[in-house]
Amino acid sequence: MRRLPFRRLVSLATLAVIGVATAGTTAACGDDDSGAGGSGPVTLRLGYFPNITHAPAVVGVEKGIFAQQLGTDVKLETKTFNAGPAAIEAIFSGALDATYIGPNPTVNAFSKSNGEAVRVVSGAASGGVALVVKPGITSVEQLRGKKIATPQLGNTQDVALRYWLKEKGLKTTKEGGGDVKVVPQENSQTVETFNSGAIDGAWVPEPFVSRLVNAGGTVLVDERDLWPDRKFVITNLIVSTKFLKAHPDVVQKLVAGQVAANEFVNSKPDESQQAISAAVGKITGKPLDLKLIKQAWPTLEFTNDPIAASLKTGLDHAVAVELTKPTSLDGLYDLKYLNEALKATGKPEVAQP
Repeated sequence: MRRLPFRRLVSLATLAVIGVATAGTTAACGDDDSGAGGSGPVTLRLGYFPNITHAPAVVGVEKGIFAQQLGTDVKLETKTFNAGPAAIEAIFSGALDATYIGPNPTVNAFSKSNGEAVRVVSGAASGGVALVVKPGITSVEQLRGKKIATPQLGNTQDVALRYWLKEKGLKTTKEGGGDVKVVPQENSQTVETFNSGAIDGAWVPEPFVSRLVNAGGTVLVDERDLWPDRKFVITNLIVSTKFLKAHPDVVQKLVAGQVAANEFVNSKPDESQQAISAAVGKITGKPLDLKLIKQAWPTLEFTNDPIAASLKTGLDHAVAVELTKPTSLDGLYDLKYLNEALKATGKPEVAQP
């Protein structure tokens, strides 16, 4: 075998040393950027849905409110989702650190991880859900034999519809049988199936309530009327327990951003509505109709209170209609960060459940 000259061997050895040093430097830079170690900024990956019920998140990102509160020591990365299960999967896989999400996915994440994976750190929104039906339907008894859509089997609105029907003496099945045929389908399909006669109504969140009303439907049930003080959680903010333990200071800043975003949404509704329309356009390629946003706006309340009692009641309803098993929610809420942010802005604190 031919031997390499001594100078060539030295050169190769030197390159090897340089290569190892460079690899080490690259790895260190990567750690710094992610916040896993070193002195670089911590990366916070925040999820939300591009819709009205997630207005604090949409406005907080669009108006730079989160970025301002997080400061230069935190790099904010945002991801948008169309359904709760996808956001929860991202939390479980480590691809997401925090997300705005509905109550049922929150319970599922907590339950499936045996209370380990997530914590609720703030509320965001209440209300904005209704049962819209064909104009000829004016009573619950007239729903017998009809087809009513919900966004997904076992989701928050699906549970609400099935429990309400059960309370009224009407049976449903997971397979779409019973006295009322519950038809799970994407919200984006509901107006088309409503107009075609494939469904007779839908229990949905805004802006789909308003879209169905504009398509000729009438509101049979405003879900706010079913809850004490007309308040129930539709969106809250959860964080990965792993991220919370590693970066409690970042979570504190995130929650301060949520409080600031809600303040903006409530004090500047017109500007917030325009921001939502523009933001949805950037994300989906089609701005959300500003008139539709204004129509839906009064049905929602943007609140930092997670309304924990309503989440527990929603779980009880899901158990009653046999869509989930009893689950302890002990440890789900960690509201000390919220109360610190509220105290700093002179707002009343929220009781820890």
